[in-house]
Amino acid sequence: MILVTVGMQLGFDRLIAAMDALAPTLGRQVIAQTGKGRYVPQNMDARAKIAPAAFEKLVQQSALIVSHAGIGTVLTAARFSTPIILIPRRAALGEHRNDHQLATVDQLSGRPGVLVAMNESQLSARIAEGLALRDLPEVQSPTSRQLHAALAAFIENRRL
Repeated sequence: MILVTVGMQLGFDRLIAAMDALAPTLGRQVIAQTGKGRYVPQNMDARAKIAPAAFEKLVQQSALIVSHAGIGTVLTAARFSTPIILIPRRAALGEHRNDHQLATVDQLSGRPGVLVAMNESQLSARIAEGLALRDLPEVQSPTSRQLHAALAAFIENRRL
């Protein structure tokens, strides 16, 4: 499965539309968290919101994540050693207030498991690269993972 996410604060119709066009060619299920976007995908399982615990399960089950350049998603992907493709929102296209996501991809490009598509025309090639990645380094210790699970349970008001 491929998980596409744009975060919860803003839509990112350019990314969702590009992935919707590619989805039939990928040979696997594509689930998209679309946020507040207006584009309605036809070829993906689209959900405006995904609860944090469900999102983490999807990340664990995913072969690849395709995302805006949001640091929260990058950290979640790293925690579960899931490869991620980042496509930055662009202020000039009305996708964000400024171009801080360009700075984010500049800093993260080349790190293990992180691929960058500067525009939607690069997505297909990056998806092929991302799906070919294997054995990413574990970035979170077992103790850290337990602490994270305990905090998530507390925040979500559920038992450990």
